[in-house]
Amino acid sequence: MVSKRNDKFDVENPAEVENGCNWTLNLFDPKNPDINLFNEIDDEIIKLGGSQLLIYKYVQDRNYDDLYDEDRRKVISPEPTLVHGHYTPRPIDENLTEFGIQIENDQIFTFNKYYINKILRRDVIPGDQIKPKFQNIKYEVHQVIEDSFKVYGVYHLICYAKVMRDNDETRRDKLDSDL
Repeated sequence: MVSKRNDKFDVENPAEVENGCNWTLNLFDPKNPDINLFNEIDDEIIKLGGSQLLIYKYVQDRNYDDLYDEDRRKVISPEPTLVHGHYTPRPIDENLTEFGIQIENDQIFTFNKYYINKILRRDVIPGDQIKPKFQNIKYEVHQVIEDSFKVYGVYHLICYAKVMRDNDETRRDKLDSDL
């Protein structure tokens, strides 16, 4: 044990605790600029190896229908936010069943949580729409899971999304006809 105070770490000395000094061992220094080092490296790897994605933010309102367990008139921001994320483009698998054509595969998007919070000012939430910049397909997020590497302080948001079958004009026509 060390009997005097160190500038970077506080070390507890039992003799000094009895005398009224209460120094504790503090290995986590939040003022250290390297605290987000792994987080920024992960963000850079996603930017270099990932894709540019457009996120249309879902604005939650009080039009939730309990009977159908869905929001009937989802309000989506008209202006997208450009972010970087990782995903593996997969072919759309449409299976013909007794109920018609069904799309059963989900697209998985991975984002760095720190980066997304900085850009969107919130996490990605179910209801958000994601459109890859180089594709003409929109996906609607239906599940978000937080994945973490706690030892390094790196957090990912893993988003599961389904292909949206309606385009923007179809949705606008439905809203106009409802009014």
